[in-house]
Amino acid sequence: MSLLIVGTMAFDALETPFGKVDRIIGGSATYAAWAASNFTQPIKQVSIIGGDFPQEELDALGARGVVFDGVDVIKDGKSFFWSGRYHLDMNTRDSLITDLNVLAQFDPKIPDSYQDCDYVMLGNLVPAVQAKVLDQLKHKPKLVIMDTMNFWMDIAMDELKQVLKRVDLLMVNDGEARQLSGEYSLVKAAKKIQAMGPKYLIIKKGEHGALLFYDGKIFSCPALPLEEVFDPTGAGDTFAGGFIGYLARTDDISFDNMKTAVVVGSAMASFCVEKFGPTRMKELTNEDLVNRMAEFTTLMDVNVEIALIA
Repeated sequence: MSLLIVGTMAFDALETPFGKVDRIIGGSATYAAWAASNFTQPIKQVSIIGGDFPQEELDALGARGVVFDGVDVIKDGKSFFWSGRYHLDMNTRDSLITDLNVLAQFDPKIPDSYQDCDYVMLGNLVPAVQAKVLDQLKHKPKLVIMDTMNFWMDIAMDELKQVLKRVDLLMVNDGEARQLSGEYSLVKAAKKIQAMGPKYLIIKKGEHGALLFYDGKIFSCPALPLEEVFDPTGAGDTFAGGFIGYLARTDDISFDNMKTAVVVGSAMASFCVEKFGPTRMKELTNEDLVNRMAEFTTLMDVNVEIALIA
């Protein structure tokens, strides 16, 4: 099934306790497309880039079934650029430079050739931009998932809540869930957020895994313990790409299949953090995927028998 991904295609400069890179490819749509391409094609991308975005990167994604009819290229412009430094715990980071460049003029256009997409991922963007994408869809997709962040909650909460009414699934981290809901308990937070519109909710908890909520049911997926985490940039977008890519491949949005999709997304994110940028995603083989999923299966396998005291 066709998949539509809306988000950024950008450059990042990163510094972690394990090293430093000055300028590599990044962006939410880039990470999501690399992950999703392991499960479904074509992937119909909507983004904006400058003339500085490398053609070889577009060619590499194109070879994986990514279509760029919805990507606006500003030949004399510069692509979005972000620079950040991660602390030792790898969960805290400082933004050093944020240059919107061509992203400041992003006005997404959905081509007619994209109107057959049953699965839609709205990456972390201005809520008004996310709404503009939904406005252009001529038929209701089977599933629309959305990412957002605390920044939009701070400056555009009303617009964000309007978009939430129109999506099926929201992905946020635990801090964002608490801010959006005003509740510290994630179970209470989930109920409040779902009342805003999304039937499904995924709360990402970094090294502590992810929670999936639907209709009073909760599924908890652990994160795979790794000896080394080189770069967490893009892990959430990679999770989202793996998640929706698997759903598009199976064309099944039942809660049980979503549980499997959460595990798939977690597996993809575990690859992403092993090297800087999307480097590891470009190297993945089918054998890598099979072995990593087997690790998750072993990690989650449990058989409990309780003998009660008479």
